Amino acid sequence: MKRLLIFSLAYHPRVGGAEVAIKEITDRIQDVEFHLVTKRFSSSDSVFERLGNVQVHRVGGPAFLYPFVSFLKARQLHRQKKFDGAWAMMSYMVLPIVLLRMGGIRLPYVLTLQEGDTYEYMFGRLHIKPFLPFIDRGVRNAAIVQTISTFLSVWARKRGYHGDIVVVPNGVDTKKFSGEHVPQKGTTLITTSRLVHKNGIDTVIRALPNLPNVEFVICGTGPDEQMLKTLAKELGVTERVHWRGFVSHDDMPRHLHHSDIFIRPSRSEGMGNSFVEAMAAGLPVIATQEGGLKDFINSHTAWVVCKDHPEDIVMAVQDILGNPEHTNRVIQTARELAFTKYDWDLIAKDMREQVFARVL
Repeated sequence: MKRLLIFSLAYHPRVGGAEVAIKEITDRIQDVEFHLVTKRFSSSDSVFERLGNVQVHRVGGPAFLYPFVSFLKARQLHRQKKFDGAWAMMSYMVLPIVLLRMGGIRLPYVLTLQEGDTYEYMFGRLHIKPFLPFIDRGVRNAAIVQTISTFLSVWARKRGYHGDIVVVPNGVDTKKFSGEHVPQKGTTLITTSRLVHKNGIDTVIRALPNLPNVEFVICGTGPDEQMLKTLAKELGVTERVHWRGFVSHDDMPRHLHHSDIFIRPSRSEGMGNSFVEAMAAGLPVIATQEGGLKDFINSHTAWVVCKDHPEDIVMAVQDILGNPEHTNRVIQTARELAFTKYDWDLIAKDMREQVFARVL
């Protein structure tokens, strides 16, 4: 059996799109032995455990030392396992691979780009610039680059990569997320988002004063939480904003089925699993077309708004509520797209045949 070593700064139970993607893909590929090196964020995290089809190895230390500490762990594991290839989940994760290659372990590797922040944020910050020569070296030497959107494909070229790029999007467990809507009193907007600037949650809160009788459910945590709560208080909508905090990915479908409209007016986005999950759940979606969202967010599948425009959100909600026949058509189109293009079974097959086959 072939062995693949994965580098990812975070992993379950701390999940975002990247971590969900790793687990959903690896669970569906049975002819590869997967090992993953990730950061140990808490003393309660196991140093080693098996999650699904992945053997997870956690290393300690602050996040900025992760590339070096994970390199040491990977070198130790390679002596025992003799990996056939590696997989860097997101651009910074090429750093331990570069260190491995400098130490004589030259595994062929896949680089996946699925960053949600802007290019300037990822590569323009002062504390990142000293590492850019090493990141660029890691990008250039990848056997293949896989991106989750056509938008992110440009990033690899900007960092000097000249090889093959394959676009394989993130997906959705359609069986898990499909289900019946549970009617509620009034209208409930829902977002499943990290509470960070890029996700535009403040724009939704700014729209609420002009959406009387509309509730807003927020599933997620993040550094902007207190700022958002302060904003809701200033605008007099505190009673209509409901903070659910951390919600496990397994429990997410239940929250979606108890809501009426999914919304995330992103300021930047690599792709966004949450959007296709909401589509599979049968919710109308309000979104921008920033970044990778252009691949699947359009007037046939969603209600398109401009970033930082709460008035667009007000009009979108009113249109959804006031035109039920049109709304149902859009919901059905989006749901069919989620099932026929974004199901994880299809995504995993493409990853095995189009991506991992290049390094295994």
